[in-house]
Amino acid sequence: MTLTELRYIVAVAREKHFGRAAEACFVSQPTLSVAIKKLEEELDVKLFERGSNEVSVTPLGEDIIRQAQSVIEQAAAIKEIARRGKDPLSGPLRLGIIYTIGPYLLPELVRHAIELTPQMPLMLQENFTVKLLEMLRTGELDCAIMAEPFPDTGLALAPLYDEPFVVAVPKSHPLAAREAIGAEELKRETMLLLGTGHCFRDHVLEVCPEFARFSSAAEGIRKSFEGSSLETIKHMVASGMGITVVPKLSVPREPQSLVKYIPFEPPIPSRRVVLAWRRTFTRYEAIAALRNAVYACELEGVTRLSP
Repeated sequence: MTLTELRYIVAVAREKHFGRAAEACFVSQPTLSVAIKKLEEELDVKLFERGSNEVSVTPLGEDIIRQAQSVIEQAAAIKEIARRGKDPLSGPLRLGIIYTIGPYLLPELVRHAIELTPQMPLMLQENFTVKLLEMLRTGELDCAIMAEPFPDTGLALAPLYDEPFVVAVPKSHPLAAREAIGAEELKRETMLLLGTGHCFRDHVLEVCPEFARFSSAAEGIRKSFEGSSLETIKHMVASGMGITVVPKLSVPREPQSLVKYIPFEPPIPSRRVVLAWRRTFTRYEAIAALRNAVYACELEGVTRLSP
């Protein structure tokens, strides 16, 4: 068996689809399918059940794929040890970041990273928290910037900053004249939410738990409307469809003609943003350099957390 074959079966297990797994591995589907068939024949086991719409992993296949993930990670660690012996800051750093942080942190972060460590380009992956955790576990990412809480996966964590939430309302809304808004007041409003899968949606539902009952498909339109991104939600607010809650760094620095951003009354809800990486990752200096690049960003309105 080869590492390539192991990467293929891990990709199929993750994507649950041969076509998508082939795309993720940058090979044709026949190439991936032939390699997996060869591995199944070598092991004399069936790793996957092929359905019409989705591929499932067999019980024995789950054990093998779990071990394959470990082998891939250890193989990557060997390369990292060799690279670190030469220069831990030399070579790309594969960084994941969640959708509700990426657009607001990355432009400045990438600029500072280029200035501080030009020899260490960032390879960026924007995705949902659950997907980034999986990619960290399988060694497809070196580190990720996410918001707590998330499942305890044994990762090493470094706090970066605490980010308060603010309320976004149409300029014509009665609340637009307020200096601050209490969380209790939001339960009377039409709330616009991010779609399922976004961790920030869960953060908003913690602030306004009464909206959780409207998040089902049957009643979702009564009090909430789902958007695919924070920017889409803001456009909905600007059109007068309702109000929403957004993280502070997503607030435009220039005053907006159609949307007013208003702080919460104490206690102010917030989220903690952290940098996570595998404990077996050996390029400690690269992690430190990335943290320094984050701390070099302006990060207006957030509370920086010391290393």
